[in-house]
Amino acid sequence: GEGVDKVTKLGTINVNFVEVPVTVKDSKGKLVAGLTYRDFKIYENDTREPISFFTTDSFPLSIAFVIDQSVTSDVMSKVNNSLGAIQGALTPYDEIAIFTYNNGAQDRSGGFTGAQSARVPFVLSMTKVAGAEMLAPVTDGPLAGCSIRQNGSCVDPNIQPGRSAGGSTFMTIPKEIHTLNDAILAAAKELSTRPKGRRRIIYVISDGKESGSKAKYNDVLKYLETNKTAVYGTLVGDSARWGEGYMSRFHVPGMMTDNILIRYAHTTGGVLDSEIGVNGIEKSYAKIAEEARNQYTLGYYSHQPVIDTRFRKIDVRVERPGMEVIAKTGYYTSGQDAH
Repeated sequence: GEGVDKVTKLGTINVNFVEVPVTVKDSKGKLVAGLTYRDFKIYENDTREPISFFTTDSFPLSIAFVIDQSVTSDVMSKVNNSLGAIQGALTPYDEIAIFTYNNGAQDRSGGFTGAQSARVPFVLSMTKVAGAEMLAPVTDGPLAGCSIRQNGSCVDPNIQPGRSAGGSTFMTIPKEIHTLNDAILAAAKELSTRPKGRRRIIYVISDGKESGSKAKYNDVLKYLETNKTAVYGTLVGDSARWGEGYMSRFHVPGMMTDNILIRYAHTTGGVLDSEIGVNGIEKSYAKIAEEARNQYTLGYYSHQPVIDTRFRKIDVRVERPGMEVIAKTGYYTSGQDAH
């Protein structure tokens, strides 16, 4: 009954204390309850660490929702219709911030607010947009080029036929922009201000595509691993379809990253769901919030000195057959740990 308070105190008593939230599922994907600390083994840099803290208590959630507005209009319509279910998945003890992204990230809520606040439905309603229209470019004929000309040439040379817009012999397809890295980084920076004793979670509603971000994946991931932040999400659009969703895990060099969200979730200890319809997307909010809330929390004292800022690999195991263990794969120490 003192899990949250205890882990907060332990984090300040000893700078080497490491907290590891763990989700355990069976072969059917159902949460496994009733495990004790004797069922777990935890390793840091391949060295087994004695478990000094264990609790199944629920932690209040600090969730930064990140909504992808660069998806196609049909997918965006389903996401818009599902947003009203977000608040129902949370408790009065939780808090929420809302971000959107298309070409750049935007903080829609102006920071965190209570999950059951009357502001939340209003902010969510302001995030609804039409989405992207995937139209084939017209490069020839009376509808090609531009309608405003001066001295026989387009006023805007960027859409002059035969240049960047293509022509009758070739087609230039506009580059897609999906600044997912930038959006996750913006959400992570806001989450880094939340106090100890709360789960820091970024919940992304997206197809997982990444293109055009200023922030690089490795830099964003390091920030997440330093600030104890996990990435969860609901995959929509092409990435939620079985065949296409599987193939999008593979990145072709020189091309847009089709689904980088899988890598974020796997590395930080988060969980993803894949849904096509509005009803499925709505249910995924409650399902994943439940999984984030009902975790085992393990704690141990690292054998590494706190001044060692190199990456520390974590491996959590359950001594029972047929179990899937979901936990972060490692972490970096931060300045907060040194106080």
